[in-house]
Amino acid sequence: MKSRGLGAVAAAAALALTLAACGSSSSGDSAGSGGGTKLKIGIKFDQPGMGLKKGSEYTGMDVDVAKYIAKQLGASEGDITWVQAPSAQRETLIQTGQVDMVVATYSITDARKEKVSFAGPYFVAGQDLLIRADDTSITGPDSLDGKKLCSVKGSTSAQKVKDKYPGVQLQEFGTYSECLPALATGGVDALTTDDTILAGYAAQPEFKGKFKVVGQPFSQENYGVGIKKGDTAQCTKITDAIKKMISDGSWQKAIDNNLGPAGYKPGQGNPPTPAACS
Repeated sequence: MKSRGLGAVAAAAALALTLAACGSSSSGDSAGSGGGTKLKIGIKFDQPGMGLKKGSEYTGMDVDVAKYIAKQLGASEGDITWVQAPSAQRETLIQTGQVDMVVATYSITDARKEKVSFAGPYFVAGQDLLIRADDTSITGPDSLDGKKLCSVKGSTSAQKVKDKYPGVQLQEFGTYSECLPALATGGVDALTTDDTILAGYAAQPEFKGKFKVVGQPFSQENYGVGIKKGDTAQCTKITDAIKKMISDGSWQKAIDNNLGPAGYKPGQGNPPTPAACS
């Protein structure tokens, strides 16, 4: 009995020491993880020239804009956690707090402003068409009647086509990159989204000479930074960062580095004047 009692005391002491060690370790980890502001930023992972993930590297104009904004908010690149933000999931990611902001070719619309707030715009794009390089039958949206057109679920591009061109056979995929094999093999006749995204795809080495952008934009897309609805303070900080990026030349540099290889030139409305936060 006595031996058993001493064993119990020893076990209890060991447990207490273990818990104390865990507690001190946890406290130390927390203190050691300090530093810059931590940010979770939603971007596209599959849009060359705008938001692209290859291995552990993230590239594109949206990525450069996000990094610049993050730096102005006190976060270094190492403080950023990149989160994939497909078109149909962007509002949900913001509303549920899975991201702090979304910088993902995110067009500012009245419908979206009912769910989230926007800072910006930081860029003005236009919806266009990507077709096979040898196709002469499609010269703009008016020549799409009876054609098979690919776009992405939840995108403004798909909705515009539905509303304006009912004669089109619209096929909606999960991501724009899924449309490309279908376009290359003739499964669809064209891909529609913003000209920036199309230029990024056309410039990729694996698609060299296969595709071309029609060059007849038929919309105006104001790219904004999506944040939690009503966060005016954060909106103001991001807006100030966008203005600074435009004024110090970093904005133009981001365009040249990411879209310049496709011969892309920013269209009318660029550089934009960000709207006041409300």
